[in-house]
Formats: sequence, C-alpha cells, structure tokens
Amino acid sequence: MTTESNSAAQAWFVVLGAGSGRRMGTKVPKQHLGLGGEPILVKTIRTIQRWQGLRGIVLTARGVELESTRELLRDYGLTSVLRVVEGGNERQDSVRNALDALTEAQPGDVVMIHDCVRPFVPVDLLDELCLQAAPDGAILAVPCRDTVKRSAGDGAIEATLDRDSVWLAQTPQAFPYELILEAHRLAVERGIEVTDDASVVEALGHKPRIVPGRADNFKVTTPEEYKLARLMVEGEMSGQLRIGHGYDVHALKVGRKLILAGVDIPHELGLMGHSDADVICHAIADAVLGAAGMGDIGVHFPDTDPRYKGASSIELLKSVQEIVAVAGFKVVNVDATVVAQRPKVSPHRETMEANVAQALCVELLGVNIKATTTEGLGFEGEEKGISCHAVALLRMVE
Repeated sequence: MTTESNSAAQAWFVVLGAGSGRRMGTKVPKQHLGLGGEPILVKTIRTIQRWQGLRGIVLTARGVELESTRELLRDYGLTSVLRVVEGGNERQDSVRNALDALTEAQPGDVVMIHDCVRPFVPVDLLDELCLQAAPDGAILAVPCRDTVKRSAGDGAIEATLDRDSVWLAQTPQAFPYELILEAHRLAVERGIEVTDDASVVEALGHKPRIVPGRADNFKVTTPEEYKLARLMVEGEMSGQLRIGHGYDVHALKVGRKLILAGVDIPHELGLMGHSDADVICHAIADAVLGAAGMGDIGVHFPDTDPRYKGASSIELLKSVQEIVAVAGFKVVNVDATVVAQRPKVSPHRETMEANVAQALCVELLGVNIKATTTEGLGFEGEEKGISCHAVALLRMVE
C-alpha cells in the first residue's frame, strides 16, 4: 500500500457507498460513474489507501450490488476493504450497519466515516483529524466565503448570518469507536434524524472539533459537480477522441426469443440471458462504456439485480448513452460485427441500425452493423450461440 504519512496516527474507515444517486439524474448510482478511467468508488478507496495510518475499511453498498461491488474490489485489487455490508434506507442506517460490522475495532480506536463520492480525500490532513478525534470527535470543514442568507423556503430573506461563524461540513469525520457507535444506537432509540455523523454526537451533548479542510474535497452529487471532478482529473483530455471495444456472447436455446439490436427475429432458437440477451446491444454498450473508461454493462446493470430480468437491452443501451453523456461524452459512431451461422441478419439490418442510432442519439450513418458466419466452425458455426464484436468512438465535449 502506497503511503503519504509518517505519523503514528491510525484509524479504521467506514466508506458509504450505498447511495442511489437521485440528484445525479442517472439510472446508475453516482459511485459507479467513471472518473479518470475507473469508478468514483475505486478512486476514493485508492486515495484513502495512500494514508499510512489506515487500518482497514468497511464499505457499504446497496443490497442488489453487494456481490458486484465485491467483484469490483477484487478486480481493482483493493485489499484494504475488509468487508462489504448492506447499506440502509437512510445514511444513518448505513453508518450503523458498517459500525456494527467493524468487529476488529476496540472502544478507543478512531473510526473515520467518509462519503465514497468525495474522491479527492485530503490525505495530508488525516493525521491531524485522527489526533483531534478524542474525546468528542473531529470533522473536516471549510469556512463559508459567501454571504449567508436565511429563508423560510418561500424565497424571502429572513436574516443575514455572520459568515465568519459558519463552516461547511465535509468528510471524513473522525470519532472514538465507542462514542460514535453508541451515538448512532441512541439516535435510533430517540428518533434523532441528522445528515452527518457529527450531528449525531452533538445531539448527545458532545462538541466535535473542526479541522480546516479544503474546497476540492467536494461531494459529487450533481451533474455539475461530476463535470468539475472530471475536469480536475481529465482536464487535459478535453476535446479528445476515445475508442472502446466490446464483445459479448450468449448461448442459443429453444423457447427463447431471438432479439438482436432491438429486433424480434423469427427463429426456432433464442438467446439465453438475464435480460433479453441482445448480444449486439450488449457488445455496443461495452464498447461505449469502455471508450468512456466507465467499466462494462455488468457493472451498471448486474445480472444479480432482479430489476433487469427480462429487460429490453435497447433500453439499457439508451441508459448507457445517458451515463456517458452526463460524464461529458458524445458517441460519434459504432461498428458491430455479429457472428452467427443462422439466421441471416441482413434483412433486418436497417431496422437494427435505426434502433441503435436512436438509442445512442447519433445519426443513422453513425451506426454500422454487419454479420458473418464461421463456415460451420466453432460454437457459432454449430449454432450453439451467437457472438458480437463492437467498436465505439466517443468525443469528449465541454
């Protein structure tokens, strides 16, 4: 593990990754959006791992994403994550679940709680934050630089506040393990609802300390913040072209529909899969996501999620277009090659290309779908399955 500290300060981390990303406006949770060629979640954990004082991480995830998140961590070699636990309906529930799962922690150990969509963790401030955690906790926060107004919500200003006394809370927030665990348990008993962990201990009469943070430690919750994060990581790449390759294969079986590029093709065999198993759409989706550096279709639409059982892959392709558009990419063109002995694809080619073009918001000339056989060779030639290769070209836009 690479380090950026020489202090003896040590702490456990709880990283909250069970959000749904409603404010981001995408169907994909914001923690899985790409940033510099890897998911935001991965970038955040990588940054935390640079701190020498890290003892281990407990990560929360949505229930339907537990296994796919564990697989993601394995793929990226993030061994500092001790376990992934299911988050709750609210932030407090997720924190409590993670604290209960942190069985290695002793009462006096320091635990830092961090939002996984704050990828620019100020590693050089973690020693001081850790040292300030006892007895009442400590948080990173930045002073408010704008004039602060208070309104009842109808748009009318009620008062102007003293901005010199106003601080904007960030994460990580650090506490003695025993204190924060007890505070969250009492919050449930007393019906206390808050938006950060410092407020939980404040409700019990404690006064956490402020450690000055940095403005770039912001939370990525809106498309504007996501674009800012991308500019920070990928600013020099603005305007460049990105190429991605996708490959998919599904087995053929009696009793299934054969859906290719959104077209229901009459055939005695159909493709097996969790969704409609549209091999063309899946390969193109992987190519588009690959070009954007945003993983693959399995990361965004896992086959362990019942919401995608029998799903239309042309609709999933539309969602992929929305994902990369939010990230600042526009699809320029895609080229796909279907490998199948039967049936013939050419009679349906125009409709297929029109479906894909509409899904990706490109001109019809920006989509090319072609087919080939294997002259009876391999699983495609033996009509055991159909495969598809795809290449996508994306352009980064301001």
